[in-house]
Amino acid sequence: MFLVRNILSVVVVFISVQIASAQTGFDPLPYVNPFIGTSNYGATNPGAIAPRGMASVSPFNVAGRIDLNPLEKDSQWLSNPYVHENQFLTGFSHVNMSGVGCPELGVIITMPTTGELETDHVKYGTTYSEETAEAGYYSAQLDKYNVKAEATASTRAGVSRYSFPAGKSNVLLNLGLGLTNEQGAMIHVVGPDEIEGMRMVGSFCYNNAEAAYPVYFVAKFSKPADDFGVWKTPYKYEGLESQWMGYNGKTRIKKGFTREVVGDSIGAYMTYDFKEPQEVEVQIGVSYVSIENARENLAKEVGDSTFEEVLTETKNAWKKKLQVAEVEGGTNDEKTIFYTALYHTQIHPNTLNDINGEYPEIATGKIGKTEGTRYTTFSLWDTYRNYHQLMSLLYPEEQLNMVRSMLEMYDENGWLPKWELNSTETFTMVGDPAAVVLADTYLRGLTDFDEEKAYEAMLKSALDTVNNPLRPGLKEYIENGYLGVDGDVPGPVSTTQEYNIADYAIAQLAKKLGKKKDYRQFLKRSLSYKKLYNPETKFIQPKNSDGSWFAEFDPLAGANFAHNPGYIEGNAWQYLFMVPHDVNGLKKLMGGNSKFEARLDELFAKDQFDMANEPDFAYGYFYNFIPGKEYKASEKIHELIKTYWKNAPDGIPGNDDTGTMSAWIIYSMMGIYPITPAEPVYTFITPTFDKVTLHLDENIYPNKKLIIENKTNPNGALNLIIDQKSIKGLIFEMPISDFPKKLDFNQY
Repeated sequence: MFLVRNILSVVVVFISVQIASAQTGFDPLPYVNPFIGTSNYGATNPGAIAPRGMASVSPFNVAGRIDLNPLEKDSQWLSNPYVHENQFLTGFSHVNMSGVGCPELGVIITMPTTGELETDHVKYGTTYSEETAEAGYYSAQLDKYNVKAEATASTRAGVSRYSFPAGKSNVLLNLGLGLTNEQGAMIHVVGPDEIEGMRMVGSFCYNNAEAAYPVYFVAKFSKPADDFGVWKTPYKYEGLESQWMGYNGKTRIKKGFTREVVGDSIGAYMTYDFKEPQEVEVQIGVSYVSIENARENLAKEVGDSTFEEVLTETKNAWKKKLQVAEVEGGTNDEKTIFYTALYHTQIHPNTLNDINGEYPEIATGKIGKTEGTRYTTFSLWDTYRNYHQLMSLLYPEEQLNMVRSMLEMYDENGWLPKWELNSTETFTMVGDPAAVVLADTYLRGLTDFDEEKAYEAMLKSALDTVNNPLRPGLKEYIENGYLGVDGDVPGPVSTTQEYNIADYAIAQLAKKLGKKKDYRQFLKRSLSYKKLYNPETKFIQPKNSDGSWFAEFDPLAGANFAHNPGYIEGNAWQYLFMVPHDVNGLKKLMGGNSKFEARLDELFAKDQFDMANEPDFAYGYFYNFIPGKEYKASEKIHELIKTYWKNAPDGIPGNDDTGTMSAWIIYSMMGIYPITPAEPVYTFITPTFDKVTLHLDENIYPNKKLIIENKTNPNGALNLIIDQKSIKGLIFEMPISDFPKKLDFNQY
């Protein structure tokens, strides 16, 4: 069913349509700029990656030489392998994350050098120039060595090409350097053209260090080395025995060594003596299961393919992915912002399983096997708000596999994921976001998963009050309707609001599944935020468990990620409107439309809106809930786009958060937004582009395309065109505020 309906003159659209690979000649790749988000803590990187890749090849420029790298990884909480302002490169990492807020991975680092062998990254690092980045490709000139380094990637392998001058040259593989806080590695030179090994990683956001895990690799070189070896730098001993250790703290070079070396600061090298300029291609397959699987991944995905052949295949994959959306009108910069955001949404969640289907199960340590794709990197506190809705719209098969992956985790772990990374639960952030994603996916018409198992898992997290890792403090929440500031749950106001949203999602799914008692129970629970609304201060604010207000309440405390006893990553202003499931109820608490509007105006006027943090994402759209003031939603969202988004390295306002920020700008430029999690509706603003065509997935729904047109006229008319097999087309053209209360497309 297609349903357009009006809520208090707010135009919303329920579109049970999905998107498939577009049959179009349009090429979006020239509009992808991977440098967007590499500054201003966007935490993206310009490295080469295939869609949803396990492996990626990123320039690593965040280590050493603080004079050249003002954002050095050990000088602050730096979560990305590359920062655009930095100038000192120490290699190319092969497993990376994009747009996250905590350091992790950034390991298996290769580095081409010339001249005598040097294994200290501070000494062998170099400035670089002539950078180029495209979807699936990165290159730079390494100034110190006159070497051109290029990179591309398949799903599970990184492929690099180093163009060396004549003379002595080296390719280093450094396992001691990286972003991870975990230590320990093994390296083994198999022969003059192959290295294998593993690196321990884990402790994302400094949580759950007990669950640290290995990433395995196999590296193959297109030319056998003239010489090879390994190095190891041990810890420096300070005790009595150090007198007898001539090698104490000194790097040991083991030339021609072909047995395993284990340690923290270890690496291997391949050395060449070229009579004339030569190219060396380095192929590195990775796996989270075993060295054997890494070798198989490399053999089956890359094999005898050349760098150019892998690059061509990866570029074609990106082109196909990004062709789902076709925009017309707008500037080149606007198109670049749009398609780069779409590109960023296709990085995480990423592939975890090897080409044979094997993957490490969460918590058990066993090796599981999937017939589809096992996804990982579920930053759900971020992505439940808009990202998974976008995936349901644009890439429904991927979204279904993500849901199935989450249910596999429930089977393995006994709980749904909260912030999962490579089959470890990091327990980062608050709330119960998986429940929202499962319900939202089902309610948008993607039902090809075990909904009863999903519902069972959601109920467990919502009702189990004993050692519940997803909902700490649940017993108090159920009894009081909120979490007290005098309890032991961080950010009790924020957490209460998150539990409310999850309960609303459960209620909506219960209603759909005919579970009426559950629907009433969880709908009531979802409204308990009202117990934290103080009509005197007009804020949702902390309370003690006995019902008294927290005496030291400060509505401004907690901005810019400073600690606040009531909130997580924000202050009272930034959480005031985080009730997307009950905007009308919040309006009533505030005293009606006019006072609600005044508070929204005040939020923006006092510069308390935080574009860089997810709780605030929907606030500009809330003007659509005020009759006669819908135009302010378009004005505000376009102001935010103009202020915070650029075709430049600092073009994302803070962490991309595994594509969540990118999902916001995609929706906002298209002119629609999924205003309520677990409710399949969209609210409208004026689109950025003259026309947006979304090419639909006919394998799931009998529709070919959804077209949104922006008609420039005094009434601000908007066209919504849905092409169906049963009819030639359906067109609405009228001012946004005049949309009818209910329109069922099936009647036409």
